Amino acid sequence: MTTVRRAVLTLPAAPLGPDNPLPALRAPAGAGAHAVDARTLAELPRDMARGIGRAPLRSLLPAPVRDGYGRERTPADLDAIVIENDRLRVTVLPGLGGRVHSLHHKPTERELLYCNPVLQPAAFALNGAWFSGGIEWNIGATGHTTLSCSPLHAATVPAPDGGPMLRLWEWERLRDLPFQVDLWLPEDSDFLYVGVRIRNPHERPAPAYWWSNIAVPEERRVLAPADTAWHHGYERGLNRLPVPVTEDGTDRSYPLNGSHAADFFYDLPDGQRRWIAALDAAGHGLVQTSTDPLRGRKLFLWGTERGGRRWQEWLTEPGTPGYAEIQAGLARTQLEHLELAGEAEFSWLEAYGPLAADPATALGDDWAAARADVEGNLEAALPRAAVDAAYTAWREGAADAEPETVLAAGSGWGALEVLRGGYALPGTPFPESTLGPDQEPWRELLRTGVLPPPAKGTGPGAPLVAAPWRDMLETAPADPSTEYHLGIAQWHAGDRAQAVRSWERGLRRAEVRWPLLYCLAVADREDGHPERAAERFEEAFADHEDREGGAVVAAALGREAAAALLATGRAGRARELWARLPDEVRARGAFRFLEIRILLAEGRPGEARAVFDAGFEVADLREGAEILGEVWAEVTDEPLPDAYEFRMRPS
Repeated sequence: MTTVRRAVLTLPAAPLGPDNPLPALRAPAGAGAHAVDARTLAELPRDMARGIGRAPLRSLLPAPVRDGYGRERTPADLDAIVIENDRLRVTVLPGLGGRVHSLHHKPTERELLYCNPVLQPAAFALNGAWFSGGIEWNIGATGHTTLSCSPLHAATVPAPDGGPMLRLWEWERLRDLPFQVDLWLPEDSDFLYVGVRIRNPHERPAPAYWWSNIAVPEERRVLAPADTAWHHGYERGLNRLPVPVTEDGTDRSYPLNGSHAADFFYDLPDGQRRWIAALDAAGHGLVQTSTDPLRGRKLFLWGTERGGRRWQEWLTEPGTPGYAEIQAGLARTQLEHLELAGEAEFSWLEAYGPLAADPATALGDDWAAARADVEGNLEAALPRAAVDAAYTAWREGAADAEPETVLAAGSGWGALEVLRGGYALPGTPFPESTLGPDQEPWRELLRTGVLPPPAKGTGPGAPLVAAPWRDMLETAPADPSTEYHLGIAQWHAGDRAQAVRSWERGLRRAEVRWPLLYCLAVADREDGHPERAAERFEEAFADHEDREGGAVVAAALGREAAAALLATGRAGRARELWARLPDEVRARGAFRFLEIRILLAEGRPGEARAVFDAGFEVADLREGAEILGEVWAEVTDEPLPDAYEFRMRPS
């Protein structure tokens, strides 16, 4: 009999720490790593080019940046939910994006996923904190979801066969869409079933994005039913290549055959069953399959060069095995977004389980025979018709079922949106009881038309930017806090001139000035006025310095201000500001690196080299970042030490 129960998973973990208190006015810092240059875009199929150009993020609003973590790990107890039958044991982390941490096949005692032995946040999510391993559910926009390290709502629901099912759900805030992920194990099944639904409750269409990301040991062969793939590296290109053997004679179905990090998006023919598998040298491994709407399949590999190996170490314990990612998504590539019509939905079913194939065939040189062998074994283990039938049974008989036993709580943002919009969302309740302090001012605005000001002497609360909230802010009494939030909503809508006017109006009467000064500084920098931006960043830091705001705000403002001063040739003022930061802030790796840049600007390369030699780690180093190597080259022409090598493309 299938069971669903609470459990505790203990791992060495680096605490997530506090969110960045500054509003995320800019596009994701790593967006360039996933871009495509204009010439390549012009040569792509028209529908693919449209998907790539659909609704790019102008900012991360209203999501916060999550950069408060470090790299000191201590044992931590993580809330888990275990789904189990006689064949599989599935461990889910509802407080960390609903990540499937483990998929253990009991008869063979095989772990089908790559299970990270530690929880180490790193700056790979759109808004920062993310960790590697397991199966993650990516919704929102190109990249790892802003919910990577956030809690989801979780409850038991009756499965289509009458047993228990685990439902995860939340309100995704970048695209303003609710979604659900239903996981269940039919009795005696070797496959985990996952029903996914994204709903658009609004009248307007919305851009939609989904990729299920599966970490597997990298010593595998990855197979998918395609003869070509779209290759995307970190050089802004997207080109179509034959698979598995590419034009240079390399068999790219083995992740360890790649030198540098790369994506291979398999071009599955229409009508072809959707699947992807990762098999070891004995022909055993994991297979993922789905109903047809989940069209895309992908392999991501880190590569064997120093940068890729360093990232592998960075995300786990040195000396542990590496991993690759096999993925499944709504579009052909992760660079594309689909259009979800108003008051419509996307839904599909996925299945994850073990696969045993003939190693002589599945790992042989005949790609067509290898694919046929894997697909034949998949059909024997889980017929395509059975997956389609399971989807129909779930969608018609279980997807709308109301939760029974609540196992975990997510955020209150969905409850606030349901309260405002009066949406009927069967199966995914967002009750008012989940509203918390972040939502309370907005509920008051909804109820009275007035946004309550923050407590005296404190900074503003979390922003909201959707059009209905912006409309309410425009008619609310115009105090400094309301002007701040109105400006953020206008900025998000692309009306930057009006946003600046709102912030300037608010600044004239503000007691706490640093939030408005920060916004105006970002606007100055975006509009090509770096000198004025630096002055406003510096003024914002000074305003906060006169208050009891703690090290979190000081660190966020100080890092921005010092970097802006350096960018405008004001090394002396950057040094003075850096020295005013709390001691524990200056000791962090990001601020040790900032000190190196100040020393170089002061003409002191020897002292800058000494900081490198002493060693430091920038905990929130972004995916694809090359800044450590660039600054090292200003210090010396010696080779970059392995500890600072994070380049993901050929140098």
